[in-house]
Amino acid sequence: MVWTLAKIASEIGAQLVGNADKVITGVGTLQNAKDTDISFLANTKYRQYLKSTSAGCVIVSSADLAEVNTNALVIDDTYVAYAKAASLLYPDEQPDTGIHSSAVIGQSCHIADSARIAAQVYIGSNVKIGHNVIIGPGCIIENDVEIGADTRLMSNVTLCRKVQIGGRVRIHPGVVIGADGFGIANDNGKWLKIPQVGKVIIGNDVEIGANTTIDRGAIDDTIISDGVKLDNQIQIGHNVFIGEHTVVAGCVGISGSTRIGAHCAIGGGTGIAGHIEITDGVQLTGMSMVTKSILTAGTYSSGIPVEPTREWHRNVIRYRQLDKLNDKLKQLEAKLK
Repeated sequence: MVWTLAKIASEIGAQLVGNADKVITGVGTLQNAKDTDISFLANTKYRQYLKSTSAGCVIVSSADLAEVNTNALVIDDTYVAYAKAASLLYPDEQPDTGIHSSAVIGQSCHIADSARIAAQVYIGSNVKIGHNVIIGPGCIIENDVEIGADTRLMSNVTLCRKVQIGGRVRIHPGVVIGADGFGIANDNGKWLKIPQVGKVIIGNDVEIGANTTIDRGAIDDTIISDGVKLDNQIQIGHNVFIGEHTVVAGCVGISGSTRIGAHCAIGGGTGIAGHIEITDGVQLTGMSMVTKSILTAGTYSSGIPVEPTREWHRNVIRYRQLDKLNDKLKQLEAKLK
């Protein structure tokens, strides 16, 4: 499809300033965009490139319009507008229809005629696959799994038994959903495995990044609510609940039976202990360590930001001396009394 600025402006709800018939074929940064690309300004750090950009159009707010020397699409939230424009220009590729001859499908499955199943896919028994579902090559779908309409599994995704996936979900390569949680009991120094009998339930409009793992519940289910976005290489333990429209960045570890509210944002590398609660609207900056419940919305941080090694060594030494300094302070206070 040919996308003119007039069509893009109409689709994303922006005001067009310039040539309505200008054809756009791609996207680019302000520094490197070509004449047929569309770019955007969402971070003031890049405002310096507005006047010199070669982009065929720039998405800007009204406050920055005067700096633009090319066509412009004017809108308040430029980043969201760019996301919508990029989606128009780069629609998902659609694989061949039907079921590949190398796919293995178990008994009593219900697979919609519009579903697309690629090569080397294994599907167990009693599986339900909805309309327009796309199953990429090498995926494994175990018994009693349900997948909602318009969901897409990229290559080599594993859905273990009884997992339930909602509609319009996108699951990237290497994801494993529904493996056993880390449930063990110490029997006089020996570890006994505890059967994990719960499910994983994924809501609608969820995205799960590459090589993320979501464990099944030990007894109750692990639940990922509607609109949640998970980055790559996240570990979610058994019985975790994540509320609607929460986003989690890469390499986060969430221990079992933790409950995270809606509209939270969890920075990369954060570690969250088990059996705690995080309320709605909490933002955790990267590398935070959460060991107790957070019951008030807001932004939270922990850890020591990077600094020159010599300064870091001095601060560590001072940290180790805090107990002695505290004792001396108490002694001085006692003398003053």
